[in-house]
Amino acid sequence: MSDKKTVDPLNFEQQLDVVAGQYPMLRIINEEGKLKDEALFKELDLSDEELIDIMEKMVWSRAYNERTERLAKQGRLGFFAPGEGQEASQIGSILAFDRGDYMLPGYRDVPQMVYHGMPLYQSYLWSRGHVEGNNYAEDVKLAPPQVIIGAQIIQAAGVGLGFRMRGEDQVAFTYTGDGGSSQGDFYEGLNFAGVYKANVVFYVMNNGYAISTPREKQSAAPTLAQKAAAAGIPGVQVDGMDPLAVLLASRRARQWAVSGKGPVLIENITSRFGPHSLSGDDPKLYRTQESFDYWSERDPLLRMRAFLTERGLWSEEKETEVNERAAEEVREAIQKADDTPKQKVSEFLRYMFETPTPELEEQIAEYEEKENA
Repeated sequence: MSDKKTVDPLNFEQQLDVVAGQYPMLRIINEEGKLKDEALFKELDLSDEELIDIMEKMVWSRAYNERTERLAKQGRLGFFAPGEGQEASQIGSILAFDRGDYMLPGYRDVPQMVYHGMPLYQSYLWSRGHVEGNNYAEDVKLAPPQVIIGAQIIQAAGVGLGFRMRGEDQVAFTYTGDGGSSQGDFYEGLNFAGVYKANVVFYVMNNGYAISTPREKQSAAPTLAQKAAAAGIPGVQVDGMDPLAVLLASRRARQWAVSGKGPVLIENITSRFGPHSLSGDDPKLYRTQESFDYWSERDPLLRMRAFLTERGLWSEEKETEVNERAAEEVREAIQKADDTPKQKVSEFLRYMFETPTPELEEQIAEYEEKENA
């Protein structure tokens, strides 16, 4: 609480109001694409080329999602979690980090992974469960997308502590959803990182639903950003449909972490326009049409498009060009994934442990004989 003298320790209702009031939403451009905070925009100090780059990456991410969703519906992929609507939160965050920073993603974070150095075709191999989907080049600082909800939070705390102990100017950064903030791993990871001042930036991509469970049934906390207070670390709530606000919060959080002050929690208020995944989820069963309409009006692409068009920096032709490039890159990536040799049973067995047991060695030899016959 910012002013302990004014708070009655037994006035619980007052305490709730004070805590909630400490986490106002950060925003730089509004729903109409109008500049809301000139001072914060100036702090970003973005050139016209950098502003265009943000939009290009957001358009690419939307196109990637749309085309990949089609591939999944054709049966050409395994698991896929669409991310339409979250482009501002994804791109605004990833642009704040260096290639030496270590990313621990969730399964909806492929666009950030691509812009952190992962070839797109590997995301398709990962979706299919192919081991080569996790075999990143040495200079690509990524963990495979985490499927166990919240597990990446603890892992990020460990990676960030390593950076801290070695005195390195790198950070770990990691993403989970609003549902992930209800997991035990979430609280343990934040608490551990806070105690040891690990170099970590934690993101909660609050898209309103953990599969079909609405945010208000996940937590009674007025904000998820305030969960940082229990770990003794800063928390900030950001308009996750505003890429500039996300970028600024992320930059400041990274600088805080590398300066030895410890981790930061960022809650991005965003939306996923489609299902949680293509594994049978139908959002129309648990979301109202009013909900879809509300968030569609706050589409981050509409917002950034209006912002740049007013400055003469964007056009329909430029957007078409990015969409066409994304389509070609998706075609090339899926073809490369298709051309990758299929896995063998002997390989599954060999990768089970770092050093196979004697029993596994026998099974590996048995299957290799069959496979090479």
